[in-house]
Amino acid sequence: MSDLLDKQLAFVMGKGGVGRTTISYALGLAAAAAGKRAIVCEIASQERGSKLFGCPPIGFHETQMSEGLWAISLDPDRTIREYLEVQMPLPGMASILSRSNLFGYLAAATPGLQEMVTMGKVWELALNERKSPDAERTYDIVIVDAPATGHGRALLQAPHAFRDLARAGPLADQASRIERTLANRSATGVAIVARAEEMAVNESIGLEAALTAPGGGTEYSVDETYVNAVYPDRFSPAELRDLARLEETLGKDTEAARPALAAAGAAGARASAQAAQIARLDEARCGDLKELPFLFDEAIGPPQLTRLAEMLG
Repeated sequence: MSDLLDKQLAFVMGKGGVGRTTISYALGLAAAAAGKRAIVCEIASQERGSKLFGCPPIGFHETQMSEGLWAISLDPDRTIREYLEVQMPLPGMASILSRSNLFGYLAAATPGLQEMVTMGKVWELALNERKSPDAERTYDIVIVDAPATGHGRALLQAPHAFRDLARAGPLADQASRIERTLANRSATGVAIVARAEEMAVNESIGLEAALTAPGGGTEYSVDETYVNAVYPDRFSPAELRDLARLEETLGKDTEAARPALAAAGAAGARASAQAAQIARLDEARCGDLKELPFLFDEAIGPPQLTRLAEMLG
């Protein structure tokens, strides 16, 4: 089983469009197949999991997706309201306060508050003794489908930044506790999802450097990098040269075979370009590299997620 699945918290990060949500749910299925109780936490009400599983919207409640796997979509306003419900001594005060215009202005004006409260909810999901009034179960692993790179980095550094900003009070105390969990490498892991394309690889290398740099906040280690949607390498260099010579040799007689020869050449060029980008990731030492194949399916659903889970487990 992947070492990442032994953590309490696993953050799945990367550039937009590389397949973070797909990999997050595949990891959740892999954890469930290993006998763990897992939950995938989507940030900022993305609601992509419901499309993958063909189910109604998940929303801000822990929804079972399959045996051993749950999901939740974190809405910023609902997350703040739940935090207030836990902190407020009298029932109903949280609802009144969260709906007030003044509180809305204060929340919007406080740097990092939404990210901090979001991280607080992620952390709460991983606790053995949960504090949420709606908690029905505990989880062995919380897999966070983080926002795209820039916002994702801000989210991971929110407890450190807010602790320095607040200095005292319940939020500052919670920020310190969360940061200790995040800094504990046996408890928290990070996976980067990339595609074997120059821009995605550049962003992944930069993300790994930013997360692991000392002195810039909470220091993380990148456990694994998943290179998603890798095309099959069907032809060796010698075979591609033979195909090129075949086209030259046959000349006009290649009309019928030209589309097939062109497709073979394009496939070879694409595989070569992807291999070069994968080599860059390997050289940058962005955690353990795992290549995941391009899925030639019309849509991604539970069968495809299960196939990926078997490769990730």
